[in-house]
Amino acid sequence: MNRSFSRPASARGRNRRSPQSFGGGRRSQGRNSRGGSRGGGGGRNFKKIISHDKFINLNPKKQEQETYVAQHTFADFGFIEALVENLTKKGYVTPTRVQDESIPYVLEGRDVIGLSNTGSGKTAAFVLPIIQKLKVQKNAGQVLIISPTRELAKQIQDEFKQFAERMGLHSTLCVGGMNIQPQIRGLRQGPQVVIGTPGRLKDLITRRQLRLDKTTTLVLDEADRMLDMGFLPDIKQIIAELPQERQSLCFSATVTPAISKLLDELLSNPVTISVRTSETGEHISQDIIKTRGKEEKLAKLIDMLSQDHFEKVLVFGEMKHSVQKLADGLTKEGFPSAAIHGNKSQVQRQRALDAFKSGKVNILVATDVAARGLDIPNVSHVINFDTPQTHEEYVHRIGRTGRAGKEGQAYTFV
Repeated sequence: MNRSFSRPASARGRNRRSPQSFGGGRRSQGRNSRGGSRGGGGGRNFKKIISHDKFINLNPKKQEQETYVAQHTFADFGFIEALVENLTKKGYVTPTRVQDESIPYVLEGRDVIGLSNTGSGKTAAFVLPIIQKLKVQKNAGQVLIISPTRELAKQIQDEFKQFAERMGLHSTLCVGGMNIQPQIRGLRQGPQVVIGTPGRLKDLITRRQLRLDKTTTLVLDEADRMLDMGFLPDIKQIIAELPQERQSLCFSATVTPAISKLLDELLSNPVTISVRTSETGEHISQDIIKTRGKEEKLAKLIDMLSQDHFEKVLVFGEMKHSVQKLADGLTKEGFPSAAIHGNKSQVQRQRALDAFKSGKVNILVATDVAARGLDIPNVSHVINFDTPQTHEEYVHRIGRTGRAGKEGQAYTFV
């Protein structure tokens, strides 16, 4: 493990500003009961100290790729011809395990609890049978899909549009950080599918712009994340507007006691599909970077980013304002960076994410809004510029690298 982080010759001599000029910021001592937990990076009342040993893994294990033999092909599910054509166009032949095991039950109309990791293909596990249902059933009603973050909601809508291409099905995206008026106009057009975040959905219900009395299918995606973000009251208010007779699907990485209680109230005789594997990060090379102050911390980060093998880097910070300040400062230093945090509009956040995915920038600075659920391929390094609040958050953060059998490296500043 190289722990010296010396700058390569090509990076030396760059016109640098003083590291004190950006990247700092005090930690908030209070918690905004709404903006803090939902914005991805708000302050908290206390910070539990995690042992630095938890951030070190100098001998990563070889990543074991699961060998799963699917019981079906997509052709076996009886999908209509147009859906099969769209699947073929996208190169979908064999379903993933969560798709293979979930889709038959969803097609039967059963309530389903799907326990699966990020990147397991769970979006298609509910989107595909929903499209089938909307096309073949008379009076199929409306579908409501609730997701914890704007980015996840947008990903779901993008997949829905691709799978439902040229099939006459329409969706409306209802998320915060965007002008509500186009969303209201979209709802007035009577979309078959409404996809949104809890806060915006509740707002639209309060304004009497979203009626759920004809909803026949409810999907909770990343349910554990929604509860972690404090959305339980909003979710309960939304569910109270739904018809009793409906199909309910819930997908989550974990089932906590709070989620179990919610599912008991929400689902009727559900079938549970568990394809979750333990996320430990043992296959990711991990180390700590010791610093004595903000100036040294920033200088070491710049030294690291100057090295050629830091190809696609996700940098995590805790506070919204400091994340933006760090991204702006790195860009001025000659390291083009984008930022994602709760103070940005959805358009700005999506633009930053697209720039990182496409390679227009190779550094994304983010609060924990990017730690879970987002599909960001080929991240070479995760850097925890600010230490995470919990070990679970740490594991989710570093899980953005070392995916799909590739090597990954993670560093944490302490």
